[in-house]
Amino acid sequence: MLYKKSIPQIIQEAKESGDKTLKRSLSSYGLVALGIGAIIGAGLFSLTGIVAAENAGPAVILSFILAAVACSFAGLCYSEFASMIPVAGSAYTYSYATMGEFMAWIIGWDLVLEYALASATVAVSWSQYFNQLLMTFGLQIPESLLRGPWEGGIVNLPAIIIVCLLSLLLIRGTKESSTVNNILVILKVSVVLIFIALGWSFIESSNHTPFIPANEGEELLKNGGIGFWSFLKSDYFGEFGISGILRGAGVLFFAFVGFDAVSTAAQEAKNPKRDMPIGIIGSLIICTILYVLFAYVMTGLEHYLVFEDDARPVATAFAKTGYTFLNTALIITIIAGYTSVILVMLLGQSRVFYAMSKDGLLPKFFSDLSKNHTPWKTNAIFMVFVSLFAGFVPISDLGHMVSIGTLFAFTLVCIGVLVLRKTNPEIERPFKTPLVPIIPILGIVVCILLMLSLPIESWERLGIWLLIGLIIYLVYGKKHSKIRQQHKKENNLD
Repeated sequence: MLYKKSIPQIIQEAKESGDKTLKRSLSSYGLVALGIGAIIGAGLFSLTGIVAAENAGPAVILSFILAAVACSFAGLCYSEFASMIPVAGSAYTYSYATMGEFMAWIIGWDLVLEYALASATVAVSWSQYFNQLLMTFGLQIPESLLRGPWEGGIVNLPAIIIVCLLSLLLIRGTKESSTVNNILVILKVSVVLIFIALGWSFIESSNHTPFIPANEGEELLKNGGIGFWSFLKSDYFGEFGISGILRGAGVLFFAFVGFDAVSTAAQEAKNPKRDMPIGIIGSLIICTILYVLFAYVMTGLEHYLVFEDDARPVATAFAKTGYTFLNTALIITIIAGYTSVILVMLLGQSRVFYAMSKDGLLPKFFSDLSKNHTPWKTNAIFMVFVSLFAGFVPISDLGHMVSIGTLFAFTLVCIGVLVLRKTNPEIERPFKTPLVPIIPILGIVVCILLMLSLPIESWERLGIWLLIGLIIYLVYGKKHSKIRQQHKKENNLD
């Protein structure tokens, strides 16, 4: 279980070429677009209003910055690995090199929760906005075809359709998928920039005053009227003030999740040593700037308390400008954002299983490539798997599983950087995580704290999922592991 793949061995595998390997077709621009495509979804349009109304007020801007800094801890660790080990597999491959085969299997199996179930989660929301767009043209999908049986419907048909269409696009080819993603990214970033540009001149400075609304609990704490632990457990914590900014950052952390999907495409990057850090860090920086400007304009157009219980806070804010034509454009942008997120997550999942199959931990057909150099059988299998979850499982159950799976992956990657700096300090690192061990430790602490904030049901489901994975590993993966077989052969073991 502790068998490790050597870094030179992994790098040598990355240099393989021919019909049996993934095609290097992604430039740094394509990788940045993948990152933006995975990060900017409808979270920007919904979470901004929620956090402003319930936690931070206009200081939601500071919450976004703190969330970006917290996310960058893991992003810097991913960048070091992705430039050093430029192969498909992301956190799975990194764990194989640092913590051994068993932990690699655990993280590879866990990534199904992040990529596959994230695709299903977003597809469920995509269907609701697609129906909303149809309604603007006088059309409507029956409610029974927008919800699964556990929510009073029959099946979420639009969610199934979008997953199938994007899976077929991925089967067609990575370059074609990247082109579609680039178009979607240009569309949604353009509308965000239009919102910022048109809304800027209508900002009312009074809506930004006070910038950090007061927190009654913090005043009581300052004056000795309440103890620190009592404050943490009170209803005051997380409601405006400094604590509100911190709580808001915890919520908005998930608005940045998705950048790690860039690392799964490392084996398809033209110049991974240079381009992978650009793709990961670049997409985080661009999205942070857009998020901050968007939040500044949104809270300047309308008082933050107006966004409480508002299902469409962006439309409410933009109504102040009189440019009502953009409301439909916003819906289209949200749909485009969701579409690119589904596309990138489906791509990421197929590349993780491709890497696991190449190592013998999964059946060979998961790494079979089509004439277009795509793992088409994996794409087809997950087209069915993700479609079933999107069509029948409630979104709330899916969302929490995605969150805990993602944070678990981030934690192990941060640990991996610490381990590899200790065990293999001499290996060439085209990009080095700065301030080691501080940055990786901060990444670990942030991720664990956020995991602890999730419901107990999330932990139970994670445990069940990992138990299922453990059974599959013991029954199949352990017996067919190529590195294990190589070790036995070299040592003349039966």
